[in-house]
Amino acid sequence: MNPFTALADLPRHLSEPAVRDLAWTLLSPPLLAHTPWPQRHPLADSGWVAEPGLLADWLQRQDENPQALHEWLSRSSVRRLGLYYERLWQFALQAAPDIEVLATNLPIRQGGHTLGELDLLLRDASGVHHVELAIKLYLGQPPLAPNHWIGPGGRDRLDLKLEHLAGHQLPLSASAEAQQTLQALTRAPIQASMWLAGYLFYPYELPCAPPAEVEPAHLRGAWLHRHQWPALQAEYPDAHWQPLPRGAWLAPAKMPVAQGWSSTQLLEWLGGLAADAGAQLLVDLQPDGNDSLAERQRIFLVADAWPTGGTEPGAAPPSGPVHDLPGGFYLC
Repeated sequence: MNPFTALADLPRHLSEPAVRDLAWTLLSPPLLAHTPWPQRHPLADSGWVAEPGLLADWLQRQDENPQALHEWLSRSSVRRLGLYYERLWQFALQAAPDIEVLATNLPIRQGGHTLGELDLLLRDASGVHHVELAIKLYLGQPPLAPNHWIGPGGRDRLDLKLEHLAGHQLPLSASAEAQQTLQALTRAPIQASMWLAGYLFYPYELPCAPPAEVEPAHLRGAWLHRHQWPALQAEYPDAHWQPLPRGAWLAPAKMPVAQGWSSTQLLEWLGGLAADAGAQLLVDLQPDGNDSLAERQRIFLVADAWPTGGTEPGAAPPSGPVHDLPGGFYLC
């Protein structure tokens, strides 16, 4: 499904946080193998597919000199994770060989009312494509039908997202209301597709199967209620858990050893969480042999009343280190 599977481990070897997120965006597998609308990697017809080493070299150069990426990200003051993900795609597509970006976040209006936006409009060797992008993290609730995979905030659901993509976002480029706007950019037929990436989190200590539509290579973690925390600690006595701010939820975490939390810091942080605190993403950081800590596994820790209780995810953000980019892009 992703044409760059040979490069899947590359993000772990990059140093700059934003560049690791960029690499993860391009290289990570989709959540689902079967979707109600065509799913297509935005770089499917790029020259990078024929020579993935060129993409690896480009990412390495960004890691060595990330100023251009930082400047691009700093142009947007929006701090939502989904828009950050879109900005990473836009940066890469503008540099990709054999890809022409015609428009991004293109509004479609009728009578002064905005009907929606097209995430991407691009041209490549196979034609003009309208691509809808999404980054999602869903927690499974047995029985694991599509409507039992929900977002950490307790409201977003996998089935509802797919319905919105198939029923509104993807057909928008073929609507009569879009034609005047689109004909100013291209007269070619437009092919609509989606790319849905992210992680699925499985309930801790509960056997379950993935959704029927899942991509076998999808990224995964676990989730647990607060009262289950002692059991998790007992199962992984060598784990070094640390919370991540929402802006750091994409690529596997990596940081200097000096930025790792002590057990005392973690206990103080846990003790300061309100009973109804939003879902918190924690990672188990282990030494990687290169003076850094690298993510071994990730979990969501949720309030005991979740999903019926609790505030927004990340509502009690950790005080630890966050990515340092211009404009405070990573603040929750």
